[in-house]
Amino acid sequence: MKLKKIPMRTCVVTKEKCEKKDLLRIVRTPEGKIIVDLTGKANGRGAYLKKDAEVIKKAQASKILERVLEVAIDDSVYEDALKNCE
Repeated sequence: MKLKKIPMRTCVVTKEKCEKKDLLRIVRTPEGKIIVDLTGKANGRGAYLKKDAEVIKKAQASKILERVLEVAIDDSVYEDALKNCE
């Protein structure tokens, strides 16, 4: 029996490779809007954050998502991300 491949992605803050299900995807849509993508399939440029409150707070403090997605990010996006982390 063939084993199913597990998708791995890298957290932009910790640089850890984790399973896709253990990460949150933050997306810059083609319209320029920033959203937290719970499906992992939204159209646009994405960046992954570990589902950990400390990592999300560190991303907000260091503004790493703003550099990766090349757009200013509102605090409400980080609040949405914190609500969706475990």
